[in-house]
Amino acid sequence: MPTPNDLEAKLWKALRSDMTVMLGLERAGDNLMRPMTVQIDGDADHGPLWIFSANDTGLVKALAGGDNAFMSFAGKGHDLFAKITGTLALDNDRAVIDRLWNRFVAAWYEHGKDDPKLALLRFDPHQAEIWENEWSLIAGIKLLFGSDPKQDYAEKTASVRLD
Repeated sequence: MPTPNDLEAKLWKALRSDMTVMLGLERAGDNLMRPMTVQIDGDADHGPLWIFSANDTGLVKALAGGDNAFMSFAGKGHDLFAKITGTLALDNDRAVIDRLWNRFVAAWYEHGKDDPKLALLRFDPHQAEIWENEWSLIAGIKLLFGSDPKQDYAEKTASVRLD
């Protein structure tokens, strides 16, 4: 049975590996949610998470500062899911841009790091709800042997503070 700390560690490991999230702003009536690639600066298992975007996108245009935002994450193998809440802001810190710049990011910006459309977003995570998914065949076998699926599920979830 994983502990909340185990699930948090799995989340950070999966984010480093899979990197794709659905990023949205927490505003009533807003449907601004987009798939984005996140990067973690350094080796620590904490935020901020960094996202390269463009200043002409709806999401970046809608930012007013330190907006409340969320990320929905699904691991590539669908073995881990999470909703991460925090704040999102435009933060074109050149030192961070230099550290995180790579050929995949460069492919999106015609003028490189000096592209006038480049927008670096900073997501500071505060809270995460994490779910670990057990392979359904294993869950079915456990059920045959009297396992309570509700209890098994409850033992594979956690709500953790990230700040």
